[in-house]
Amino acid sequence: MPRPSTVLSTALRGSARATLGAAVSSAAVVALATAVVRVKAAGHLFSPATVAAAPVALALGAQVYPDGTPSSFLAARLDLARLLFQDGTVELILVSGDHGAKEYNEPAAMRRYLIAAGVPADRVVCDYAGFDTYDSCYRARTVFGVQKMIIVSQSYHLPRAVATARLLGIDASGVGDDTVRCAKRAWLKGWARDQVACVKTMMDLLTSRTPMLGDHADAAPSSDVSADTG
Repeated sequence: MPRPSTVLSTALRGSARATLGAAVSSAAVVALATAVVRVKAAGHLFSPATVAAAPVALALGAQVYPDGTPSSFLAARLDLARLLFQDGTVELILVSGDHGAKEYNEPAAMRRYLIAAGVPADRVVCDYAGFDTYDSCYRARTVFGVQKMIIVSQSYHLPRAVATARLLGIDASGVGDDTVRCAKRAWLKGWARDQVACVKTMMDLLTSRTPMLGDHADAAPSSDVSADTG
């Protein structure tokens, strides 16, 4: 009869092999999803000076502080969207973010920030149900009728965002922000999270997941997005 220590040792080795195998498999899935994203986004990522004009800029949401102030990452995205508008590269800015709780409203904070920075109120449209990148892109097409747009986000997030939009049938390009790269820990955390998120994005696309549609959209009467997206 095997000694208890031998049985325990064998069990631990088996468990370690299983854990290692699962880790390798997970890493392979992440690597494959990331590769698909990067291939699909290749050739569609630009600087503000080189991106071709489009009717709409899609500014993707990020953290807003309790007092309604955009985080540095979100403010950087909005500053870039404002620059594209002021340069005449886009005609309208669609701000898409999380408003799943009454006390938390990314799109409203984004809109206030842009208007305070000089963007006319009728040129900023809110999407209140952009709970993730896939939702924002899907709703841009389905709810707001966007056919062509420039996506604005941090550069590490941009390939996934652009690939998502293009795989949903939108003629999308992207302009990425690098000004907050100095926040090294937050930047690295965001980059790592985005690599893993590529897997969810691929699953959403493969299953044709339908996000929330309907009431969580607010377009001013003079800011019909679909009217300018031919």
